[in-house]
Amino acid sequence: MKPIHFLFALTIGLAGSVFAAGGHDHAHEHAALHGGIVAEAKDIDFELVANPDSLRLYVRNHGKPVDVTQASAKLTLLAGDVKQDVTLKPSGDKLEAAGQFKVSGAKAVALVEIPGKPAVSVRFVLR
Repeated sequence: MKPIHFLFALTIGLAGSVFAAGGHDHAHEHAALHGGIVAEAKDIDFELVANPDSLRLYVRNHGKPVDVTQASAKLTLLAGDVKQDVTLKPSGDKLEAAGQFKVSGAKAVALVEIPGKPAVSVRFVLR
């Protein structure tokens, strides 16, 4: 085999693998459906809606809501040097807490526990 033929065959072979490695739209939706901030962890989408008087966490798996009636979450808010630990409890299709929260410019880390699944840690940067 001539070197030019070998290089041609190698180029064609690598071009196929580059295409296969490229990004593809698999209809995995990461859009905020409730006006919050979406983060993904372990192929699950978590949407945090953070207001000064309430925190709501929605959980979706491939765009479908996850049953959170037996779930729980512990959320830590970090705003400057202020740290708040909050427990989120099931409320309909979401995990929720009410109170007074410093959310502007805060960072949040949630540890979410859903029965039958390993606990998931997810991070958010609030605006």
